[in-house]
Amino acid sequence: MYSILKYLKEMLIVGLPAVLVFACFWPYRRKALSAMGLRTNHWREVGLHLFILCLFGVLGVTLCPVYWIEDSPGLWGDITLLVERPSLWYGVNLVPFRMFRDYWLDLTQRDGFFTILNFLGNLAVFVPLGLFPALLFRGASWRRSTLVGLATSVLVEVGQYFLARSTDIDDVILNTLGAMCGFWLWLVLARLVPRFTQRFQVEVQEHGRDARDPSPAPGAGAGQL
Repeated sequence: MYSILKYLKEMLIVGLPAVLVFACFWPYRRKALSAMGLRTNHWREVGLHLFILCLFGVLGVTLCPVYWIEDSPGLWGDITLLVERPSLWYGVNLVPFRMFRDYWLDLTQRDGFFTILNFLGNLAVFVPLGLFPALLFRGASWRRSTLVGLATSVLVEVGQYFLARSTDIDDVILNTLGAMCGFWLWLVLARLVPRFTQRFQVEVQEHGRDARDPSPAPGAGAGQL
């Protein structure tokens, strides 16, 4: 529980400033939507801001540089922000599913609690990155949600290499699977509570009146955002 609360706190530290910056573009976004005959609503605005919060929160936590305090004769010690990498491939795994084999060994030969926690955590943090693109933008498709998760995960793993953190292709696979789970969650919601999911869509202005844009069939091809 402490680790989860710590992770959420770190997400908020990075995500909230990003949300504030995004909110500054509200007049421009409203004008652009109006020019296309569309308008937003409170539900969609809340969803958009949560999406920005999750996206930049994940980037902020995963791309935080590794540092520690080293002992020295000085009063405060030496703070090393970037650790020198012993070799070019140190901390890098480009062999798919190696981590999953380690997970299996931990589950069968050890307690496995932290293995399960790490597995579910890597999935859960990317679920919003697959859910919100399907929920907020018309023409929802699993390809779009998967691409958002894949691109974000690749950016994180490449960035972590230059920050002296581990880079693992299995993290990319697991994160992308998490984004796909987010799309499947939207698919279930769209089937069970379609009126709720439609609230997060833009509204079409017709003859001076607002008509809610009908939600496309789940899994339909991409349309106008």
